[in-house]
Amino acid sequence: MQTTFTPEQLTDPAIARSNQILRSCVHCGFCTATCPTYQILGDELDSPRGRIYLIKDMLENSRVPDEKTVKHIDRCLSCLACMTTCPSGVHYMHLVDHARAYIEEHYKRPLGDRLLRWVLARILPYPMRFRVALLGAKIGRPLARLMPDARLRAMLEMAPKGIPPVSRNDDPQTFAAQAPKRKRVALMTGCAQRALNTDINDATIRVLQRHGCEVVIAEGQGCCGALTHHMGKEKESHATAARNIRAWAAEMDKGGLDAIVINTSGCGTTVKDYGHMFRNTDLAVDAERVSAIAKDVSEVLISLDLPRGDNKGMTVAYHAACSLQHGQQIKTFPKDLLKQAGFTVVEPADSHLCCGSAGTYNLMQPAISKQLKDRKVQTLEARNPDVIAAGNIGCMMQIGSATQVPIVHTVELLDWATGGPLPPAFTAQGKNQPKIPILR
Repeated sequence: MQTTFTPEQLTDPAIARSNQILRSCVHCGFCTATCPTYQILGDELDSPRGRIYLIKDMLENSRVPDEKTVKHIDRCLSCLACMTTCPSGVHYMHLVDHARAYIEEHYKRPLGDRLLRWVLARILPYPMRFRVALLGAKIGRPLARLMPDARLRAMLEMAPKGIPPVSRNDDPQTFAAQAPKRKRVALMTGCAQRALNTDINDATIRVLQRHGCEVVIAEGQGCCGALTHHMGKEKESHATAARNIRAWAAEMDKGGLDAIVINTSGCGTTVKDYGHMFRNTDLAVDAERVSAIAKDVSEVLISLDLPRGDNKGMTVAYHAACSLQHGQQIKTFPKDLLKQAGFTVVEPADSHLCCGSAGTYNLMQPAISKQLKDRKVQTLEARNPDVIAAGNIGCMMQIGSATQVPIVHTVELLDWATGGPLPPAFTAQGKNQPKIPILR
């Protein structure tokens, strides 16, 4: 694609990077075949190719974004299926991230939109604030139908029936390896996940300990920054990301780290991109060090050679989170681990398509999100599974809200298969299950 940025514009590193990406696009349209929003809406401007044209025009002309441009970019899930499909290697993620930051800086949204985005940015990345908000949403859920704004209804309806107690295992500390020590790893405990489902981190710590990992919960870590990053709020996202970089760099310097383990794939895609995000800052070196050892939990577990398990007589429908299969290009490890543990693994039709969760997308674009959710649930249930497994809390909440099939994190099944407790989701809301023991 030919571009016409001026030499002055190209002195801006963000513009220079976007120019590089735009020039790699050859207009082939392969991306439209795997774009969920294009499949649903049928509008070229709701495809990656259409959005690329909008972004190019906006950036080249340094113009104030108009409502049309903002609407179509807001509708992008950032599922990154287009990057998997693209034969030219167009790095759409960096381009749309730049576009969102540009819109955030230059476009004045309607008051309601500004308030909603402000609230989300100040609640979701903070576990205790999010817990309070979930409690309020749980109380207000019966009134959801009375809400005039579909986005407010979506927020109330997303509230889980139960909010787990705070897990002290997420506090800064070190868990000793329970087998001959093979690795020293830091676990990213996350933000929203700590409020929505504490079983995932607990299961991750147990399975890592059991297979020879010393697990560090680093002092000062927190939200990865993805939630605000995808809203275009660069200042806020970079501030939280910087805290993580400093926390993990300190652990690397103090005792060494073989990996930073991430069990929420949306976070993993962002942390692995810290090197790019901070390339022109004084944190560039440490950011690159962090990105270099950031690993999805499945990457770490596959390297530990978990023992083979007997046939469990259980069919697992594996949902491939977009941030894992497209953002990180990890496609086989979770399935290989589950099969090795003794589970029968099946996949839904069109497994490359998004479930519609996509960070805050299910709250900001509830109508499109619901269509994607319904389609994903239908394809999963069509495989008649005993349980659904996924590697991202957002997908688990999204899919779990529309099916009666238990849904668990992949690591919970692997923990159970190698000596851990039965995942609480296998019984109604975890009732009648023995309390999972405190790890320390």
